[in-house]
Amino acid sequence: MQFKDTQAIYLQIADYVCEKILLKEWKPEERIPSVRELAVQLEVNPNTVMRTYDFLQQQQIIYNQRGIGFFVSPDAIKHAIAYRKEEFTQKDLPAVFRNMYLLDMEVEELKPKFESFVKQNFS
Repeated sequence: MQFKDTQAIYLQIADYVCEKILLKEWKPEERIPSVRELAVQLEVNPNTVMRTYDFLQQQQIIYNQRGIGFFVSPDAIKHAIAYRKEEFTQKDLPAVFRNMYLLDMEVEELKPKFESFVKQNFS
């Protein structure tokens, strides 16, 4: 995984976990990689993954079964969407709006491009 300098690594890992859940690669009530497994996979310190898992537990996206491991919460998709929407609207959207303003673009111009993107990538 390539990490960006603009965001804390544990939050980038949280985005990665949320994406796995939203793409339904990790399903509700399913066990997810242990802290050590994910740390090895992503080539990060286990403490960083533990911080991510603590954060995701606070967001009710995952939960810990003591002695067994971490699992995707039953309502993980709903909570992951809420978390990611908030992140997107607070961090990414202002830059998009600024560029749209500078380029004199209207929201309507983006709809066909969005639909094409979805069709090409998720159909």
